[in-house]
Amino acid sequence: MPYTGELIAISTVLCWTISVQFFEAASKRVGATPVNIIRIVTALVLFSLLLFFKNNTLIPLDFPLRSWFFLGLSGIIGFFIGDIFLFKALVEIGPRMSMLIFSLAAPVSALIGWAFLDETYVIHQWVGMVITLSGVGLVILEKQPSGITGNSLHQRVVTLKGVMFGVGGMFGQACGYVMSKTGMQTDTGYLDAFASTQIRAIAAFVCFVVFFTLRGQWGRVFQAVKNTRALVYTATGAFVGPFLGVSLSLMTLHYLSTGVASTFLSMTPVCIIPFSIYLHKERVSVRAFAGALVAVAGIWLLMAE
Repeated sequence: MPYTGELIAISTVLCWTISVQFFEAASKRVGATPVNIIRIVTALVLFSLLLFFKNNTLIPLDFPLRSWFFLGLSGIIGFFIGDIFLFKALVEIGPRMSMLIFSLAAPVSALIGWAFLDETYVIHQWVGMVITLSGVGLVILEKQPSGITGNSLHQRVVTLKGVMFGVGGMFGQACGYVMSKTGMQTDTGYLDAFASTQIRAIAAFVCFVVFFTLRGQWGRVFQAVKNTRALVYTATGAFVGPFLGVSLSLMTLHYLSTGVASTFLSMTPVCIIPFSIYLHKERVSVRAFAGALVAVAGIWLLMAE
């Protein structure tokens, strides 16, 4: 089927767009760190059930040790370290600005893949990456017009701390994505994306258990579980995000290079615009919609052969 990888990547973007809304809402209620471990536990249960019905086993014990190592390392870097920073950024500066910074994982992933995985990119793909990211930048960095009053829409305040959180999440995503592709590659082809994501989640879960135990923060998790609305938000986000979205993002690596796949995924901030307007009451200018068109033009270049 033509453009299979591109269609999967677009589906991933939709999953991430929806899940980030649930995670932000839950994090505002009970804090970013408890939400992280709750979503990982929820995702692990879903992965285990899926694997049990597919292969009659709870974890992919048939995966080679090398794959467990790289996928586990990817989970530590991406799911544990990177997502701690990302969730703090969501609370501090909101989904749109957080995902703008997060989208920079695309060129970073491309550079890492080019340097360490011997991936090659033709000139129009590099141009497509630049155009797409430029469009995304226009979408997120538009400024609220001055002198407008009496409107329910507002402008997010961007703090240095929030930006640094976003940068930490971006680097975690980029490095984790490259590690994932390395772990999924075998002599006979690519390993199952859902089982691969499960290994990443297992590694992250172990890290969270150690982290919470050393810092004595299990009380915060138990308190978070008692908040029914936050728990529902987190569980829903976990199904749409880590279970479906992350697995689909790894599936795109079967068809697309790391940089091209990551650039598709950087379209998430564009899709967040309607949510920002109607749910978060943020002002989005005409410049933002122009940026969306620029980003789509970049995607067209990426799909061109």
